[in-house]
Amino acid sequence: MVNHKQAFDEIRAVIGDRLSQKDADRDQHGQSETWHRAPPPEAVAWPETTAEVSAIMAICNRHGVPVIGWGTGTSLEGHALATHGGLVMDLMRMNRVLDIRPEDLLATVQPGVTREALNTELRATGLFFPIDPGANASLGGMAATRASGTMAVRYGTMRDAVLALEVVLADGTVIRTGTKAAKSSAGYDLTALMVGSEGTLGIITELTLRLYGQPEDVAAAVCAFASMEDAVNCVAMTMQAGIPMARIEFMDAVAMRAVNLNSGTSYPEQPHLLVEFNGAPATVCNDAEAFGEIAAEHGGQGFQWASSAEDRKKLWEARHAAYWATLKLRPGATGVVTDVCVPMSELPGAVAAAAADMAQAGILGNIVGHVGDGNFHTLLLIEPGNAEELARAKEVANAMARRAIAVGGTVSGEHGIGIGKRGLMAEQHGQAWQVMGAIKAALDPNNILNPGKMVPDRN
Repeated sequence: MVNHKQAFDEIRAVIGDRLSQKDADRDQHGQSETWHRAPPPEAVAWPETTAEVSAIMAICNRHGVPVIGWGTGTSLEGHALATHGGLVMDLMRMNRVLDIRPEDLLATVQPGVTREALNTELRATGLFFPIDPGANASLGGMAATRASGTMAVRYGTMRDAVLALEVVLADGTVIRTGTKAAKSSAGYDLTALMVGSEGTLGIITELTLRLYGQPEDVAAAVCAFASMEDAVNCVAMTMQAGIPMARIEFMDAVAMRAVNLNSGTSYPEQPHLLVEFNGAPATVCNDAEAFGEIAAEHGGQGFQWASSAEDRKKLWEARHAAYWATLKLRPGATGVVTDVCVPMSELPGAVAAAAADMAQAGILGNIVGHVGDGNFHTLLLIEPGNAEELARAKEVANAMARRAIAVGGTVSGEHGIGIGKRGLMAEQHGQAWQVMGAIKAALDPNNILNPGKMVPDRN
């Protein structure tokens, strides 16, 4: 490995002891939520201002030091692993809400602000930020990975929520993309280019985000179905009927068993839909009734309503805990986690095929998803270090991805690419993947920003 001592000495002159090469700090920033592994980075830096990020990037570019951006570390495809060594730039000390403009439905924040912290700041305004990937992720990380979550069916993803960015490029240049205006026809959409680039094109140091008014009334419910096909077909018909769902989530029988064991609940161990309706009281009532009729046609049963804020919080906490709860079904296991997104008409078939693949592979796992927009996830439990189990699980994940591509879908609707899905990019994008590589080469000619991710290897 290249000795980067001189570069680290120069960075230490800029930020002092906020550069660390201690094993504990390096190990903390070399972890992954799933089975992906890589050696820890050589060093970790905690900048506190855009000027410091710019200075660090200029030093690293001059010395050829790889730089990997880091938020809360909750990504699932190994996005922030230092596969080529170098420096992890932890942005969590850049955690100020800089500006809230209620009259414009906007907030400007630093990248280390988490979604929960922003919503706490917004409570007195009557506004909220709706993108909810489950984990209390940093907003910079959510933008970098183009996160979405349970409310995407109503409010969209980070692609829709980010209006403007401040970004530090590989050579330390600071640029601003987008505006605070509702729309623009002025030039290339560099904001959209940066959102979802997974730290390969620049380090996000400021975000301007779209906000929404708190709904007047909210109601949530959970109902069981006799089969997975019934539940997923209910979702497809609900969306085709144009019912404006705030959330519509699927959890299979394995996920419900895990939730019961983890949370002390007593849901039937059957496939379930978790739904939420937002709006004026009369609208919420009408939407709920319309959904109830469609659910009844598909054998939905055992409706449990959660009208109070406390009950709704418990319901969605159970959904968000499904990953960790399912891991407990096989103590000591790790997870091969994947997601795909397909057109709504293809959703029932895609979910059924994934379930059949999992059964044939003989691997315990679950299927959950934000099925209102055709996005679903699987968690396959494997023994750490068991190469044969890993191979079988990866076969299932790759089959899901290729099936999604075949019907006009995508290898990831939410998790992103990282190192886990990079091998599928050529199959989905064809020659356009090479264009992505050309953009990367233009903005980062020394290939220091999160190398080994997203784009083809350079010749």
